[in-house]
Amino acid sequence: MNMKTLLTTGTALALLAGAAHAETLRFWTTEEQPERLAKQEEMAAAFEAATGTAVEVIPVTESDLGTRATAAFAAGDLPDVIYHTLQYALPWAEAGILDIDAATDVIEDLGADTYAPGALAMAATEDGYASVPVDGWTQMIVYRKDLFDEAGLDAPDSYADVLAAVEALHNPPEMYGFVAATKVDENFMSQVLEHVFLANGVSIVSEDGVATLEEGPTLEVLDFYKAIAEASPPGELYWDQSRTLYFSGNAAMIIWSPFILDELAGLRDSAPPTINDDPTSSELASKTGIVTNFSGPSNPDGAAWGDIRYFGITSDASTDAAMEFVKFSMDEGYGSTLSIAPEGKFPVRRGNADSPTAFTDLWATLPVGVDRKAPLGDLYEASMIQEIVGGLDVAQRWGVDEGQLALASKIINSQGINRVVREYIDGEIEGAAAVAALNEAIASVE
Repeated sequence: MNMKTLLTTGTALALLAGAAHAETLRFWTTEEQPERLAKQEEMAAAFEAATGTAVEVIPVTESDLGTRATAAFAAGDLPDVIYHTLQYALPWAEAGILDIDAATDVIEDLGADTYAPGALAMAATEDGYASVPVDGWTQMIVYRKDLFDEAGLDAPDSYADVLAAVEALHNPPEMYGFVAATKVDENFMSQVLEHVFLANGVSIVSEDGVATLEEGPTLEVLDFYKAIAEASPPGELYWDQSRTLYFSGNAAMIIWSPFILDELAGLRDSAPPTINDDPTSSELASKTGIVTNFSGPSNPDGAAWGDIRYFGITSDASTDAAMEFVKFSMDEGYGSTLSIAPEGKFPVRRGNADSPTAFTDLWATLPVGVDRKAPLGDLYEASMIQEIVGGLDVAQRWGVDEGQLALASKIINSQGINRVVREYIDGEIEGAAAVAALNEAIASVE
């Protein structure tokens, strides 16, 4: 074989290899439960039918995602698209793992104004967006709207309104005004506390690293949390007791994730409402209201605690095909994307050029539940559906705006904040000393 033949053969092989890469995209997903994988396989098949490009759906355990992506990047073998959590968006963009231009082009092609602003803001870089927002959820104050209406109470969307409701409705043991998280070693307490701190505009980090908490606003947070803890049952409380007491009709307010929405309606046998004798009844759902964005006295605009997931287009991707797959998943296939678990996948893209609410409306029709199925729109009023998805407009997390999400997560995971707050609500430490102890706990992590 002469040199010319070798070159021709080599060129042909290179072209074939490139074509094969373009024809089959690799998609990493952390949604690895069998039924969720099956839905993603269906969506991949629909994309292939529409475009001719195959997609290999590859499950990756969420806790392994960071190390696997780093190793694949070093080897030059990243997948084309990664479905990932918020914590990776900005660090991966900075490291070169993600293609910022590709993600930004997808968002602009679909229309940035069709997205929830909070979801976009969390992935914003100086040059555009690190990743494309896919879905998310916001933590909620879940409350007995029927009792609030009877007592003439405003919805609990501020510290003041929550405390007014506690004053009016707390009548233990028949009715606890609140069920606050008080179990220090539970991540649930960390999550609830972050929401309460954010509501009053208090952050544990700054652009330079750890923040020094200001005494006035921090004491407002501590006093509010002490008040709702005092309106709670005694003991080490976390998500289990809060759900149980609300389901039995013995709690006026709790803070929970939206994964409670199908359970409230009697659609999950493992967590039935016990407010009446029928565990499949939707009575409690009909009596429930929710608040996603609430405020403290030092932050009238308030905040919602949000968990957003993203599609990252990688630096090793077949870029054009990867962009088309993400666009498909966020447009023609968006209903399938959200249907994987609608109660925990709020639409971060609300609509399209034809209808600003197309995807919000579609989401409300998607069935939720485990042992029985029903659309959220059949279980909850339209105003409540709007409140559920509206929280994503202002969704926040410690460290995102400051570019210090990793440091904030490290501080949260140390549980030092939980310990000091528990000491304060138990009366073991006074106000100024509690703020000083919080600052010490925060600074010790860095």
